[in-house]
Amino acid sequence: MRVRVATTVLGITAALLTVSACSTDTTGANHDTAASARTGSPTDAAQQAAPLTSAALETRLLDQRDLGSGYLRKPERPAQHDDVTVIGCPALSELGGDAATGATLTFPRKAKTAFTYGGSSSEFSEELYSDGATKLSDGIGRIFDAMTGCPTYQVVASGTPIDIASQKLPAPHGLGDEQWSQLLTFSAGGRSTVVKQTAIRDGSLLLVVSGSPALVDRHLDKALTKATAAS
Repeated sequence: MRVRVATTVLGITAALLTVSACSTDTTGANHDTAASARTGSPTDAAQQAAPLTSAALETRLLDQRDLGSGYLRKPERPAQHDDVTVIGCPALSELGGDAATGATLTFPRKAKTAFTYGGSSSEFSEELYSDGATKLSDGIGRIFDAMTGCPTYQVVASGTPIDIASQKLPAPHGLGDEQWSQLLTFSAGGRSTVVKQTAIRDGSLLLVVSGSPALVDRHLDKALTKATAAS
């Protein structure tokens, strides 16, 4: 079955479109089979927390001073609405129009940034979203469940077939109200890259960090601390 879904989902556009030009990057990867990544559920108090504006979210993103030496800010890519064709993943197919339109994923209040590290192919990106706790929980939960529900599938992006392997990773317990984590391996043209994605919901705020596994692990705590700091 084929379904067209937006490439903006969880900020993996760059990985999907450039994997064929990237060298293998498995630094810090953990390929162990993992348990479910979701814990907890929105509380009444969290649901009532006022969402932050996009401008406020921008001030809570990590910058080069937070990350330290060796990081270069990636220029923001022009907004794109190109579709990719997903083959062999019924779970993603079931999302259908929701995934294609971003109805449950592209929240209106958002901010993002991305960096390269050490002049290599290693990258780190951060996305912040703010909305009602239930909306955030349902939206991010559905896409993580769908993606990790298919151990392997394929996408065709800009005419390039890309094989994807996904697996759940242990949730980072003790951070925020809910947590999700997964490992994605993109393979094309005989090369591959590994991307770790971890999402944490804290009240009406959702943090998603993606990139080289070692960089995600290194900066997750500081990203959440800055994102949830009092205004």
